[in-house]
Amino acid sequence: MREAHLQSPVFCDEGSFETFINGKIEAMTSGMIFDIKRFSIHDGPGIRSTVFFKGCPLRCAWCHNPESQSFQPELIFRPERCLACGDCLEACHHGAPQLTGGKIHQDWSLCQLEGACVGVCMPGARDMIGREVQAEEVVAETLRDRVFYEESGGGVTFSGGEPLSQPDFLEECLRLCKEAGLHTALDTCGSGPWEDLKRQLPFLDLVLYDLKTLDDDLHRQATGVSNQEILKNFLNLVESGIKIRVRRPVIPAVNDQESEIDRLGAFLGPLNGKIGIDLLPYHALSADKYLRLGREGDVGKWEIPSEAVLARISAQLTEMGFKVNLRGGS
Repeated sequence: MREAHLQSPVFCDEGSFETFINGKIEAMTSGMIFDIKRFSIHDGPGIRSTVFFKGCPLRCAWCHNPESQSFQPELIFRPERCLACGDCLEACHHGAPQLTGGKIHQDWSLCQLEGACVGVCMPGARDMIGREVQAEEVVAETLRDRVFYEESGGGVTFSGGEPLSQPDFLEECLRLCKEAGLHTALDTCGSGPWEDLKRQLPFLDLVLYDLKTLDDDLHRQATGVSNQEILKNFLNLVESGIKIRVRRPVIPAVNDQESEIDRLGAFLGPLNGKIGIDLLPYHALSADKYLRLGREGDVGKWEIPSEAVLARISAQLTEMGFKVNLRGGS
């Protein structure tokens, strides 16, 4: 990574700022993330750092990271940590935190997301999810674990949310990672203009591509958007020659039927033996997140896929010539 001596930031257009670097003015691209997970082993080869971008164009009914959906910072309230000290009542000028029956409750209709309550909450019951950072900051943080990448064949994965929704920021992060000699991966739902995806390819080693269902009507019902652009982008990726792994969430009564798996296998048919498929079993561990964000969600309404169903899907795809990996948790 290039050395940078930062002096006197000069703010300019939204999404970037200019600063003196080694005596020159360079544009630095910023973006919104909500987490960087270190020592990840499920988001590509080896030990990795996974950078979670904030914001997604899809609204998957089973989404286990609802905090990733909005493009703006959000307040999360964890009542199990609250000591009812009352400091948040004084800090908030809008009356969103309220004391009832000796417990603090949150009136989300009054919350203005200013975050004053977060700074005074010593037990950590309140937090703001989402922060704006520069690409250089992100890469500098991931470089702390370079030794683990080198020993394990790992690297950095950009996930979300949907990274393609912040294409300039993503491209800058990827470019800096490659300058630093890191292995890079993109975990994407594939929703976005092909040109935004294409420009990332020179800096990518691997694409983890979600294919939730091949049925467009079902895809619209489950995610809120059509899958036509997603499928076209996938075919363009195949033609580009970049390494791809398909990721398939397994959602009971949505896309776990034999006919759905047969349809996936037929779509990927020309790639059998050349592409791996990760099965991501549905879980309901994130149901409480929706409540903590002041929202309702459908997570928890489906059954957890049984071992028998997962074995059947794995066998179906294996018989078609695909190498299948079963991951615990989606």
